[in-house]
Amino acid sequence: MTNVTYLAGVGMTDMSRRDRSAEQMAREAAGAALGDAGLAPGEVGMVVLANAAGGRLCDQGCIRGQTWLRDLGLGGAPVVNVDNSCAGGSTALHVATMAAEAGRGPVLAVGVEKMWIGDRLETLAGVEDGLPAKERPDMRRRHDNDSGSVLMGMNSTWMAHQMAERGTTAQEIALAAVKARRCGARNPFAQFRRPLTVEEVLHAPVVAGGLTRPMCSSFTDGAAAAVVDTVGGASTVRITASVARSGNGDLDYHDRMREAIDEAWKVAGVGPDDVDVLELHDATSAEEIYALESLGFFAAGEAGAATAAGRTDLGGDAVFVNPSGGLVARGHPLGATGLAQVVELAWQLRGLATGRQVERARVAVAVNSGGIIAGDTALAAVHVLQAS
Repeated sequence: MTNVTYLAGVGMTDMSRRDRSAEQMAREAAGAALGDAGLAPGEVGMVVLANAAGGRLCDQGCIRGQTWLRDLGLGGAPVVNVDNSCAGGSTALHVATMAAEAGRGPVLAVGVEKMWIGDRLETLAGVEDGLPAKERPDMRRRHDNDSGSVLMGMNSTWMAHQMAERGTTAQEIALAAVKARRCGARNPFAQFRRPLTVEEVLHAPVVAGGLTRPMCSSFTDGAAAAVVDTVGGASTVRITASVARSGNGDLDYHDRMREAIDEAWKVAGVGPDDVDVLELHDATSAEEIYALESLGFFAAGEAGAATAAGRTDLGGDAVFVNPSGGLVARGHPLGATGLAQVVELAWQLRGLATGRQVERARVAVAVNSGGIIAGDTALAAVHVLQAS
């Protein structure tokens, strides 16, 4: 990056509610971020809005940002709409960062998703739009499961692999889910705020393979937003790396994620040992453990034991993983998830994460992925944030 960019303001909605429209949530998150930055809507130079399933679930296939934010008072600021499935929010932040560097700041990035519409099959279809149409029939045959979710079926296959090849145990994966719920209970914005025991996790209804319901992310309504600028506002959080990589099948999903984070380390001038707090894409609790090893925070086969020992929880001696509760407990509102991760990390670096605050947090990392293409991730995004 050439110019220094900052998170000048952030905001997020309560993800435990199902009673609001995409428009209401987008406006609330955007207004909160602008208020945090001390900006009037008319001062925004550009808007980037991320959403994945609005065409299917909200009857708004195009111009979503213009439609949902039209009454916010943004004037004639250009609105760019992006969709990268589960990585839409981090894509919006990546585009906003580049735009701010180019002098278009302040740039408002917003991610929003309305998933609860009363039609489970249609919502599942919206999630599976993150797969190439030609690949879906074969994936459904290979990953058939009672939940009907191809992606959960794929995650159960990964889980079986890590248990067989890396020695991760069902108990360790269940304890990762317990940690997620414990973190969610500390977060007033989380979808799930009731702690669970390891027995409750292990004996819950099965979603796919060895994955039980509390181990899996679920449908979530929510929105998150950030203002990016070359001038710091209320925040003193710098964006020291914004990296995005698209896969095409040349690499395995987890190798692509490693490629993206290795590039982020080079750009930011830090490494995994420097990170105080991490928000990663735990579509399942098994994936949290797998990702920690794939991203280089732990050696292969070691993240499960570290999680079980409490090393990745608040007060542990390793990186604090998903203080928000992650996708499993905070929730996974597709197009908003990447920005929700960053909002949590900004609060951590500013000392505002009451009840879950990492003492003297200085370096934070968000890792988000979206879509699957030939076993690769369609987009991997990494943002490294540092307190000034």
